[in-house]
Amino acid sequence: MTLAALQTLIAAGESQTLEFKASFDKACIATLVAFANAQGGTVLVGVSDAGVVLGTTVGKETLNDWLGQIKSATSPSLIPDISAYTEQGKTVVAICMSEFPVKPVNTRGRYFKRVASSNHQLTLGEIADLYMQSLQLSWDAHQAGTHTLDALSLPKVKRFIRQVNDNGRFALEGADFAALEKLNYIVNGHPTWAAMLLFAKKPIRHHVHIGRFKTADMIIDDRQFTDTLFEVVEQSMKFIVSYVSVAFEFDGSVQRKERFGYPLPALREALLNAVIHRNYTDGSDIQIKIFDDKISIFSPGVFYGGISVADIQADNYRSSLRNKLVAEGFYLTGNIEKYGSGFIRIRKALQDYPEIDFEVKEFAGGVMVTFTQKQPPLPVEDASGGVSGGVSGGVSGGVNTESGPLLQLIQAQPGLKTTQLVAQTGKPQRTVERWLKQLKDDQTIEFRGAPKTGGYYCKNT
Repeated sequence: MTLAALQTLIAAGESQTLEFKASFDKACIATLVAFANAQGGTVLVGVSDAGVVLGTTVGKETLNDWLGQIKSATSPSLIPDISAYTEQGKTVVAICMSEFPVKPVNTRGRYFKRVASSNHQLTLGEIADLYMQSLQLSWDAHQAGTHTLDALSLPKVKRFIRQVNDNGRFALEGADFAALEKLNYIVNGHPTWAAMLLFAKKPIRHHVHIGRFKTADMIIDDRQFTDTLFEVVEQSMKFIVSYVSVAFEFDGSVQRKERFGYPLPALREALLNAVIHRNYTDGSDIQIKIFDDKISIFSPGVFYGGISVADIQADNYRSSLRNKLVAEGFYLTGNIEKYGSGFIRIRKALQDYPEIDFEVKEFAGGVMVTFTQKQPPLPVEDASGGVSGGVSGGVSGGVNTESGPLLQLIQAQPGLKTTQLVAQTGKPQRTVERWLKQLKDDQTIEFRGAPKTGGYYCKNT
C-alpha cells in the first residue's frame, strides 16, 4: 500500500472492508477475524473512529509482536500483512487481511463476520452455514442419520420422477431409487436429508403455520401444515388463495373481468422461496399472516452466502443455495424457473399491481417479505359469514365469465387436472373445459404428463 492509498482509505471512512482503531488490542483481532470470514479488509491502527490520525507507538519488534498475538489468538491461524506508515508526522499501522479460504475462523472460540461497518458475532447456525459454504457443501446432501430407504414413500418418488421427465429439464431412467441416486438424493444406500424433506412417508416436523388475522391479536382462522415439501407448498397455497379477495372490473365489453387482490404468482414465488431456502436446522416454523390489508411470510434463516437485503433489492447478487438438492428438486419439476430468480419474478408480477407495496427484510434470525395494499383492501367477509369472501371470490368464484382468473389459479397451483379445477371453481366441467381450450388456443397453458396423471401448467414455467 502506498502513502497516497492510505490517505484515500482514511478519507473514505469506515466500511465493510475498513476499520479504524486508536490502538492495537483484542478488538483489532476480532475485526481481522470478521474480515477473514467475509470479503477481507484493513484495520488502520492509530486512527480514531472519526478518521482523525492519532498515531501509535511502534518499536523495533512491535509489528512482529502484534503478528504473533494475531496468530496465537486465531484458529485457523491468521497471518495478515502489516505495514507502518508516517502520516501527518504520526505513525499509522495498516493490517491487511484477505478473505480466508477455509471458514469459519475464530478468536478464542468466538466467531465474527463483517456486516456493513460493524462486526457481527455468528450464531451456531450461521457458523455451520459458513462452514458448508466454505467447503461448497449443502446440509441437505448429507445422509439423514439412521434413516433407511424404507422411510421414503414410493408413490411420492414415482410422482417426482414422472414430473421431472414430463418437464424435460432432465431425463431420469432406471428403477425408482436408482434414479434418485443419480440426483444424489440417496448416498451409500441411505436417503439424504433432501430425500426425507421431499419424499418421506412420515414427514419431518417442519411446519408451515398460517393464520388469518383480523387484528394483530385476533385470529379468525388458523392452520398448520406438516408434510413433504411439494405437498406443503400446494396445501399452503390453497389456504392463502382462499383468503385472497377478488374484484370485478368492467372495460366496456359485455363480460366482466375478475382481478385478485394480490398477484397469485408473486405470492407463490414468495412461498416457494420460504420453503426452499429456509434453514432446516432451525426448529422454527414458516409463519404466514394474512390481514385485511397485507400478507407477510416469514422463513427461518437469514439470506445465505453473504447476500444482503440491499443486494436483493438491487437484483445484484449471485445465487447461493443453502439447500442445493431441495432447490434442484423444485427446479427439475418446473416449480421454479431458475436459481436466484424468485425476487425478480415477484417484482415482475407486481408490475400490474401498483397498489401493492413489497418489502423484504431480515428479521429475528430469518427473512420476512410483506405484501401491503396501499389502497383500501377489497372486501373480505369474516369467518362468521360461513366462508370468507376470499374463498367465494378467490377460488369458487375464481372463474366466472372469463378465463383470466382460471389462469391465475393454474399459476398458483400448477399441475391441477380438469377434475380438480372443476372442484376448485365450482363450475360445470363443460364450462371449465371451454376456458381451458381458450387458454390453450392462446398458447398460455399446456397439458403436461400422461392423460390420467398429468395436469395443466403455464407455458412460461
